[in-house]
Amino acid sequence: MSNADLAYEPPTSTAVAPLLAALRELAATAERVVHELAPDIERALAMVRQTVSQGGTLLFCGNGGSAADAQHMATEYVIRYMRNRRAYPALALTTDTSLITAAGNDFGFDHIFSRQVEALGKCGDLLIIHSTSGNSPNVLRAAEAARAKGIPVLALSAKDGGALRALADHMILVPTDRTDRAQEIHLCIQHAICDAIEQTL
Repeated sequence: MSNADLAYEPPTSTAVAPLLAALRELAATAERVVHELAPDIERALAMVRQTVSQGGTLLFCGNGGSAADAQHMATEYVIRYMRNRRAYPALALTTDTSLITAAGNDFGFDHIFSRQVEALGKCGDLLIIHSTSGNSPNVLRAAEAARAKGIPVLALSAKDGGALRALADHMILVPTDRTDRAQEIHLCIQHAICDAIEQTL
């Protein structure tokens, strides 16, 4: 086989069209967020900044792709995002498999996050929930547990925000019904907030 046979052939316009459409949809959603949600993002930034500046811990949780986002962001705060700086206290409630399976087995899956909030959460912390539906029972119970301990709740959601909207102290509600687009925007917003924290603290 010659090098010519191995040469890269760009995709046909038919093949690439869905990819470009997905990127355009993401860009359009991001543009709406810029125009509609700037005050909400600013308030979220203030909540995170207050928590970090006062030595509180950022507690993250979510399910599925949102669990991955929770772990991703906890790591950014503890290790670093764009700059070398002190470690910020942050914890993903999605990572301890022994704890999660014990809670799921002994109390039920709905309690896997709330049990951790009860045990680990303290005054001055912030619970950050990623939930595109806002209706997952385990994140709702986590929000209830946080409120019972006087811990503020920051939520990132989509669609109508679900039942979580009434339990969160503040919610960033991305204007989309698509789970994937919401998660992509959530992560972008979270990165921007983390970057701002690194620049000021």
